[in-house]
Amino acid sequence: MLKKYIIVFLISMVPLIELRGAVPYAVGFNLPLLPSLLIAVVGNMLPVPFIFLFARKVLEWGKDKPLTGKFFRWCLEKGEKGGRKLESKAGRGLYIALLLFVGIPLPGTGAWTGTLAASFLNMDFKKSVLYVMLGVILAGAIMLIGSLGVFGAISLAK
Repeated sequence: MLKKYIIVFLISMVPLIELRGAVPYAVGFNLPLLPSLLIAVVGNMLPVPFIFLFARKVLEWGKDKPLTGKFFRWCLEKGEKGGRKLESKAGRGLYIALLLFVGIPLPGTGAWTGTLAASFLNMDFKKSVLYVMLGVILAGAIMLIGSLGVFGAISLAK
């Protein structure tokens, strides 16, 4: 069981997959829900401070390098686009918009993209991390409900 928890933790750290992939994995393998969700949230949040503080600098550095340039430019464009979109829709409720952006599990949203957008918008570090964490918890709850529904329907069909 420890091996499966480690996999949940690692899946939740992967960009674009994050907790949205870790929770269905945990549910699919019948792992206990509360520990699995807690492990997925911790795994998803672990990279957040590093993304906020360093990702933009690393991406700027590598955007013109032969091996990394194309991917790093794509990441920069995605972060800038996400930041502009978030800022234009949010107005004064920027942190609530960040929470919802991270928390509603749609393709291209999540802790990585939300944190990168917060970094691009020069938002307050502590408040950004707090609202990203609340968004990750919201995404976890949504994915848990959705996963239980999908896997519950599959088990009823058997």
